[in-house]
Amino acid sequence: MNRESTPPIRILIADDHPMFRFGLRALLQGESDMEVVGEATTGREAVNMALELRPDVVIMDLNMPELNGIDATRRIRAETPDIAILVVTMFDDDTVFAAMRAGARGYLLKGAEAEVTLRAVRAVAHGEAIFSPAIADRMLHYFAHTPTRPSLAAFPDLTDREREVLALIAQGLTNRAIAERLVLSEKTVRNHVSNIFGKLQVADRAEAIIRARDAGLGN
Repeated sequence: MNRESTPPIRILIADDHPMFRFGLRALLQGESDMEVVGEATTGREAVNMALELRPDVVIMDLNMPELNGIDATRRIRAETPDIAILVVTMFDDDTVFAAMRAGARGYLLKGAEAEVTLRAVRAVAHGEAIFSPAIADRMLHYFAHTPTRPSLAAFPDLTDREREVLALIAQGLTNRAIAERLVLSEKTVRNHVSNIFGKLQVADRAEAIIRARDAGLGN
């Protein structure tokens, strides 16, 4: 894909640390397919600016004054579900699950390499769920030690193929990887994913993963 032929990803940075904002802005502005449209220093300001500017992606710190990042994420997603939230934080803890339930599509630790951060921004902007390696390891450990329930009775509205696709989504596979695994076209997989989201009444991939794992799919 030629990045020059598509509109840039519009990004709002929400963080109360000036040096972190400065470094992140410099990184993002150096990419031809990205544009920083605003910077918020409190959770409440992040919500207001997101509703006003309607960015494609909000890069959200969790520990901010006035309103924490999880509550800010929840409010933004409730008002504008098309905005993707990428959480970037210092903490490698169970806030990842709270962030996902609030509607975040990705969760990275501060200090991640530049290419990891850029890849994460592009991924969430295009509807993917993404997590840094340390967070992914924590999630896998959590789900590996979570008692599972029978999956055959889960989501009776789904077809067998849709349940199969959902299980692979829950394992963290991308649409392309699912297509290769099931020997389907990516377009067919996208159609299945769209149908799954509609039947489960979820807004995005991260929410679908939570629903699927809670039901015992993808183990």
